[in-house]
Amino acid sequence: MPREQFRLPDLGEGLPDAEIVRWLVEVGEPVAVNQPIVEVETAKALVEVPSPLAGVLAVRHAEPGDTVEVGRPLVTVDVPASTDVPAPNGAHGPDQGTVRPPDGRTPVLVGYGPRTSAGPARARTRRRAAQTGQAAQTGQTARTDRSEHPERRPRPVVLAKPPVRKLARDLGVDIWRITGTGPHGTVSRADVEAARTPAREERDARVRRIPVTGVRRATATAMVTSAYTAPQVTEFVSVDVTETMAARDRLAALPEFAGVKVTALLFVAKALLTAVQRHPMINSCWEEASGDEPAQIVIHENVNLGIAVAAPRGLVVPNIPDAQGMGMVALGHALYELTEAARTGTATPGALRGGTITITNIGVFGIDTGTPILNPPEAAILALGAIRPMPWVHDGELAVRTVAQLALTFDHRIVDGELGAKVLVDVARMLADPAVALAWI
Repeated sequence: MPREQFRLPDLGEGLPDAEIVRWLVEVGEPVAVNQPIVEVETAKALVEVPSPLAGVLAVRHAEPGDTVEVGRPLVTVDVPASTDVPAPNGAHGPDQGTVRPPDGRTPVLVGYGPRTSAGPARARTRRRAAQTGQAAQTGQTARTDRSEHPERRPRPVVLAKPPVRKLARDLGVDIWRITGTGPHGTVSRADVEAARTPAREERDARVRRIPVTGVRRATATAMVTSAYTAPQVTEFVSVDVTETMAARDRLAALPEFAGVKVTALLFVAKALLTAVQRHPMINSCWEEASGDEPAQIVIHENVNLGIAVAAPRGLVVPNIPDAQGMGMVALGHALYELTEAARTGTATPGALRGGTITITNIGVFGIDTGTPILNPPEAAILALGAIRPMPWVHDGELAVRTVAQLALTFDHRIVDGELGAKVLVDVARMLADPAVALAWI
C-alpha cells in the first residue's frame, strides 16, 4: 500500500506556522477526503484541518503543543491503490464500507483548493456542499464525533502568535488563563510577562533595560557585520618600549608640542604609518563582486588613520585624513584634537567616515592585550596594550624594562599570516628603537 505525506497548508492568514492543539484521528484509523484530522491554532483562530487524502493514518509528525511550519509534514497516510477507501469510524457508504469522491474527480482539500474566478462566495458554497455530502456518506460529522467524545471538545480559542506561546511555555504561564489586551483580544508578550510568577517578577525588578540607539546601535551593527563577513586573524608580539618612553619625555619638552599631551600612542601611530608605507597591502579593503565584475582588493594610496575612542555616547572611530604625509609634530596635534573632539562629542560626521586602518589603545584601561575586531571595511586594526614595568632579558641580562603588548587583527582574505607578521614586527622594531623609524621614513 503506497504512502503519501500531507504537509501543513497555508491557512490563508499570512502566518508561517501553526500550533497543534489536538488530533481528531488516531494512528491506524481510516480517514476520508475532507475529513478533519487535526485542530491547529494560529494567532487568529482555532482551525480544523481536513485531509486531502483517503486511506489509513500511518504517521503523525507532530504532537499537541508542537509548532509546525507551513509546508512541513503533518501526517503520512497509507493510500490504497484504488479510489475505494474504508469509511471512518466504521460508517458504510453505498458500496459496502467504501467512500468515493462524489463526482469521481481527484479529491480536493476543502478550503485549500485552487482559486477560481467564481470568487469567495462560490468557493464557500462548494465547501459547504462537499462537507454536507461527506457527512451524508460517513453517517456522522466532526461535530457529532466531538459530542460522542467529550475529551475532544476544543478549549476556548486563544489568539496569540507562536513566539508568544513559546514565551508562555518557557515562563510556565498557562496561556489559556490569560485575558488578551491586544487587538481582538490577542495575547501579547506584555500579557504573558504580566502573568508571571511573583518570584520571576521580583528577579526581573532588578533589571535595567537600555534601548540600543544612536552610536551604540551603529557600532553593534558594524561589529556584527565585521565578525560575520571577514575571516579575522590576530597576531601578538611583546616589545620593550623603554627607549620609546624616554623619547616621549624628550619630545614632550619641546616647544612645538606645547599644549599637546604627548603619549605613546603618537609613536605607535607614526610606526604604523611607516609600516603601511613599507607594506601597502595592509591599508586596503575587500570589495565584493558586482554584476560581471569579480571581487577586488582595493589598496588605498592615502592613509586615513582611525583612532578608536571611548566616548560618552559609545565607541567612535574618527580618523585623521591623509596621515601618511604628517611629521611627528603635525601628527601629535592631529591626534590630540581628534581624541578631544570625540570625547566631548564634537567630532564631525565627516571625521567618522572613510577610515582605512585603525589603532585602538586598550592599554589606557589597564588591559595587557586583546583581539580587536576589524572596523569594516578596513583590512587591519592594531591594538596597543598596557605599558608597564616587567622583567625582561636586556643585553643578555635580566632587567626591569618597560614593556607593551601589540595585537594586529587582519582580514585573512586580503592579508596572509606572513604579511601580518611583517607589519607587526616592523611596528615593534620601531617602538623598541625609535632610530629605526628614521631609516625607514
